[in-house]
Amino acid sequence: MTGHEVGPTLRTDDAGWLLTERGWEADRSVAVGSNFLAGNGYLGYRGTTPEQGPDEYVALVVTDTYDCADGHWRELTTAPNPLFVAASIEGTIVAATAADEVETTLDLRSGTVGARIVQRVGEATVTIDVERFASYDDLHVLAQRWTLRSDREVVVDVDARIDDRIWSLNGTHLPEVRLDTEGDVRIATATTVDSGVEIVTLAHLTGPTGTATVAAGDELVVETAAVVMTSNDVDDPGPAARARLAAAAAAGFDALASANTDRWREIWETMDVVVEGDVVDQVGLRFSAYHNRICTPAHTDRLPIGARGLSCQAYQGAAFWDQEVYNLPPFLWTEPDIARSILVYRHLTLDGARRKAARLGYDGAYFAWISGDTGDELCPDVFFTDVLTGRPIRNHFNDWQMHVAPDVVTLVERYVAVTGDVDLLVDHGAEIAFEVARFLHSFVRYDEWRGVYHCIRLLGPDEWHENVDDNAFTNHQVRRALAFAVETHERLAADHPEALAALADRIGLRSDEIDGWRRVRDRMLLPQPDDDTDLIEQFAGFFELEDVRPDDVRARLLDPGEYWGWPNGVAVATQVSKQPDVVMLLWQQAGAFDDDVARANYEYYEPRCAHGSTLSQAAHGMVAIRIGDLDRALDHFRRTALVDLRNTAHAVVGGTFIGGIHTAACGGTYQLAINGFGGLGV
Repeated sequence: MTGHEVGPTLRTDDAGWLLTERGWEADRSVAVGSNFLAGNGYLGYRGTTPEQGPDEYVALVVTDTYDCADGHWRELTTAPNPLFVAASIEGTIVAATAADEVETTLDLRSGTVGARIVQRVGEATVTIDVERFASYDDLHVLAQRWTLRSDREVVVDVDARIDDRIWSLNGTHLPEVRLDTEGDVRIATATTVDSGVEIVTLAHLTGPTGTATVAAGDELVVETAAVVMTSNDVDDPGPAARARLAAAAAAGFDALASANTDRWREIWETMDVVVEGDVVDQVGLRFSAYHNRICTPAHTDRLPIGARGLSCQAYQGAAFWDQEVYNLPPFLWTEPDIARSILVYRHLTLDGARRKAARLGYDGAYFAWISGDTGDELCPDVFFTDVLTGRPIRNHFNDWQMHVAPDVVTLVERYVAVTGDVDLLVDHGAEIAFEVARFLHSFVRYDEWRGVYHCIRLLGPDEWHENVDDNAFTNHQVRRALAFAVETHERLAADHPEALAALADRIGLRSDEIDGWRRVRDRMLLPQPDDDTDLIEQFAGFFELEDVRPDDVRARLLDPGEYWGWPNGVAVATQVSKQPDVVMLLWQQAGAFDDDVARANYEYYEPRCAHGSTLSQAAHGMVAIRIGDLDRALDHFRRTALVDLRNTAHAVVGGTFIGGIHTAACGGTYQLAINGFGGLGV
């Protein structure tokens, strides 16, 4: 295989734009399908070959199609597959799973996914070439060109259609798919089982289907223009989808491809970062930028960035704190309007955050740990099962991991500081900051003896240690969010008094509430570096835990599938963390601590971190750059940039975890490049 090695079966070209995967292996199919995703923020089509089906995890994931089919998981829906094309010769299907040669490509310049299948059938050698893209010119359009050649004359049976066999993680979202044909157009109409969203999938086919004779050296070409629309796009998606399909079919594959390439050229003009010296670093960065862009619903401000984007249904197509801390910041420097829309989404879903706060007995708005289209909490009480006992494990991601609320506020602050967009602050950000401040004021607990406010019963960024008090990252973020809320109130009072009065009237804000925010801000317990060691304790009592390393803890497992965390996992009584916690604080609040403190805490906490999350490497890399350890920073960069390409992340087929693109790692990679190595800072 030519090119530069990225992984055992993966190469890139000399320019760092083209990725090529050689071969098809069952244990790589999940990763390849995600890595070679064609997407545009509205839909994502996994990097499978046209003849494949649910067993190979073919999926067309469509945004804004949230549905709960199993009573437990509310997730995005996978639509019928409009790009199915299969060829059989003398009863033998030409397929990636049986081919002599298979090659999958992704041209990052245009988001074009390619495939080549070479298979010996009788005396003939048959080659199928595929080109596919999700259009950025019309987000509802998918296009595919399928070409078959043979070195001998063959009779081919071509089956081109919409495949209504649908792979889904957690239940059947489309119990009835109605199929129809109108001339060259194939039609699939279905309605989600719980939410009642109508999904219309259309495919216009050009080229011979059925039985055809292909002479040696000739080509048999099938082109598919497909359109997907839902009743969340327009009230009656059928006619609207037909109109779009007619336009796409009239344009043809080449014109559609050209328009898509032009749009990608515009995106790359602002997004691309050139790396000199190592082409694998270059392609890893571009791969990350590509996926961070196509996972983002830039066409709307109503929807979140999913933790697996549109590469599969894992993590429900919903936002975590990853969205603000990892995915959003790259757009501050490239396409700030997209960063703005992400924050507007948080404003539009404040009612869901208010409902969560009220349900748990708090005031204001408590943002969901897993947030979909409404902002209501999607995270269930039970995420894991104890493999030793078979009993469910009650994790408290949805009620103790409250740092998501101040995290959102700190990104409002950062956005306004970078862009100077005061309108965002007045129209959206102030209400976010005030409602979160209300929540934080009701959450903290006052210690009259010491005269300080505490945050108790927490789950910080390190998800293995639950039910802890005064987590350093959380407490510092709480104080910062309250300070910003107070500053915003003062700023609006001085510069936009009418807007402030209208907002205060709408949400019932009283002046004594701001006094309360000031008191908590000024008296918040903020864990500080030790005078002798410069170490910041991760949470109260952390240094009393057993001081061991991840390998020591791993050796204690009775079963490799054990959950390491709370309440009784092997890491709970130790200082081993799943992911950065104090190191995350040093990244997100770099100005609060000097370089000596950053160095001492990086050196202490990094060896005790198991890097059990793809959020981990970017945070460590940012702090390593700060302390001047560029070798380790580069190692962190490569680990996060290549985590999906080399398939080194946890990916279990079935249940919640099906792999998928780790979109936060993509955003973190980009931040490491421009904010870290590039010197833009936090």
